Amino acid sequence: MKGNFIYSNPTKLYFGDNSLKYLVDELENYGPTVMLTYGAGSIKRNGIYDAVIDILREAGKTVVEDAGVMSNPTIEKLYEGAKIARDNNVDLILAVGGGSVVDYAKGVSVSAWCEDDPWKKYYLNMDEPDCRIIPVGVVLTMVGTGSEMNGGSVITNRTQGLKIGKVFGPEVFPKFSILNPNYTISVPQYQMVAGIFDVMSHIMEQYFSGKDDNTTDYIAEGLMRSLIHSSRIAVKKPQDYEARSNIMWTATWALNTLLGMGKDGDWEVHMIGQAVGAITDATHGMTLAAVSIPYYKYIMANGLDKFVRFAETVWNVDTQGKNQEQIASEGLAALEHWMREIGVVMNLTDLGVTEEQILQIVDGTFLLTGGYRVLTSDDVLKILKESL
Repeated sequence: MKGNFIYSNPTKLYFGDNSLKYLVDELENYGPTVMLTYGAGSIKRNGIYDAVIDILREAGKTVVEDAGVMSNPTIEKLYEGAKIARDNNVDLILAVGGGSVVDYAKGVSVSAWCEDDPWKKYYLNMDEPDCRIIPVGVVLTMVGTGSEMNGGSVITNRTQGLKIGKVFGPEVFPKFSILNPNYTISVPQYQMVAGIFDVMSHIMEQYFSGKDDNTTDYIAEGLMRSLIHSSRIAVKKPQDYEARSNIMWTATWALNTLLGMGKDGDWEVHMIGQAVGAITDATHGMTLAAVSIPYYKYIMANGLDKFVRFAETVWNVDTQGKNQEQIASEGLAALEHWMREIGVVMNLTDLGVTEEQILQIVDGTFLLTGGYRVLTSDDVLKILKESL
């Protein structure tokens, strides 16, 4: 196992069907004003909003609401939320929702008291915060991003046609996250399977890199096998608590920084998918699904040994009488079959992408160096055309 690293994750997790009761204990650690941040209002329909509000009131908190966070939070919304937080001098941002709400809350936490333009400072220049940071707490209602236990914050600038993720340090991680699997059961099937593939993509982005014998790759394989098993149950029986709880737990470990220890990550699928999302406003997990198979076929020869291992260990591909290319290809075929089985989008056309938009997506794709093959813009163009 190569590399030198320091591992620390400051987020405290409360997991299980009675986990919300611990919110009152956490609230004692913060001042009187809480900014309640959420999305389009589904938490009001399913009762989560009322449960959270009751606890906030019982704790004597002044509640400032910041609703309407969209699935791909925009820079305009970020500016709006930062102003609300600053004007009300909030002591805690409580994000109640899925990954987009949590990503947004972290963006607001470092932007409210920032004297510079946060889009330029954090998302273009990738600078670190040097201002007051408002602590963030989470009540998670949808799984996929792992944002409940990391420093990631993805924001979209539609004017510039860019969707950029900034990974902040531990000081921006949520201070606590409440994970009740029951809160995810009312999520529509489309969003559920998009989240499931987002989880799978997070694991694969970190798995398909490096050629050393890395302990975290063994952890990744176990997580992938668990996810595949539970996803097959969840798509047939969405009310199955055990399947939904396992998916929720896997999602957290997929991107709480553990799998990145001691190795580089690829993340090029995410760069392409985010560029697609900036143009289409499509659901994040589906943009990843639409480009993943063409991408992995394109780079397979460059990381052949790992793709063979993926086929054998994750998909139980029979290797008898087959060469490495055949085994690796069968592994990707098994991945594709599972994707179709759970019902993710398999091409960009179904997400509304036209051939005329391809060059714009290429221009919005950041090229990274952590994977088995460093792409050029021409490579991205070929992958996108194969993804239509």
